[in-house]
Amino acid sequence: MKVVITRIELVNLVGKIQNIVPVKPTIPILSNILIEAIDDQLILSVTDLTVSVRIYVEAKVLEEGAITLPAKRFFQLIRELTAIQVEIHAPSSEIALVNAGTSRFKIQGMHKDEFPKFPNLSEGIQLNLSSSQLSYLLSRTSFAAARDDSKHALNGILLQSLENTIVFIGTDGKRLAKNNIEIDNIPTDSSSYIIPLKAVEEMIRLLDSKEDDPVTLTLMPDKIAVEFKSVTLITKLLSGQYPDVSRVIPEQIANPIALNRDELMSLLRQVSLFTSENSNSVRFTFTTGELHLSAMSGSIGEGKVHMPVNYGGEKLEVAFNPNYFLDMLRHSKDESVHFSISDPYNPGLITDSTSAQFVIMPMRLEVNVS
Repeated sequence: MKVVITRIELVNLVGKIQNIVPVKPTIPILSNILIEAIDDQLILSVTDLTVSVRIYVEAKVLEEGAITLPAKRFFQLIRELTAIQVEIHAPSSEIALVNAGTSRFKIQGMHKDEFPKFPNLSEGIQLNLSSSQLSYLLSRTSFAAARDDSKHALNGILLQSLENTIVFIGTDGKRLAKNNIEIDNIPTDSSSYIIPLKAVEEMIRLLDSKEDDPVTLTLMPDKIAVEFKSVTLITKLLSGQYPDVSRVIPEQIANPIALNRDELMSLLRQVSLFTSENSNSVRFTFTTGELHLSAMSGSIGEGKVHMPVNYGGEKLEVAFNPNYFLDMLRHSKDESVHFSISDPYNPGLITDSTSAQFVIMPMRLEVNVS
């Protein structure tokens, strides 16, 4: 194999995919990056056996071939090079020569046949949407997913394929985010897929949220794939049963409380400074025309703020984790959001002008701030 490519292009390519390489691989080959020179393309692939990414770019291929090289060391090397172009030459299946200007390097690699094969996508169900749509759905859902939860299925987001609609749900048991979008080419049979959070975060990172470039989402029984521009990401699905979240999503009340998003975020950030690690909760007190927020910590002090709201019911006191509430406000899109809650013991529902639903569980009310 012998290929020539600009250093900037090579650094950008490897930088996009090197997060997939596991820090502590279960087998040595997983710490390597597969480099293939085929036709007029340089193709790079990495995998951790759950998430696999392949990316390609046009390059000057002098000799076709392939080799795998240590991903971390290779990335560190090409970042430090100063030459405009880089030549990668693999005279054997386990040795690569990297030439850049007057610099010469020899890197010990591994045979390409040891690298796991990329899955076949030809038999999957294909859905078409834009990069901005998919990025939007994933980012507004994944923040609520669990991390390292003993309930394995919660460490990912649920994708449901329904008639003319795909639904994304993330929850850690304390909060929930649900988003959906209508698309035309969905099969009539409904299906569910649990996507690992690592794969979701890589999709968000790779997708261009500001562009409407076409994305192909391929659904298979045990994996899904996202194809976007020159990138293909494939992930295995999480096993297990995702909880039936429909039972915890409250119905929006007839006259929900309108909350100014920016003002509430500012006040929540202020008063949350007076919460402690042991009691990370803020008291929400709704009275006629006002919302009072308060928090107290014996070692820090206490904070009280308030804002006008369109509440006209009986006094209502409920406690929430301020960070969870801020996350939901941050992922809402309107200047004013709607908040539905029935009592201090059942979850609250935040909605905006989109189809999104954000659910937050209440916390135990502490003793009143004096």
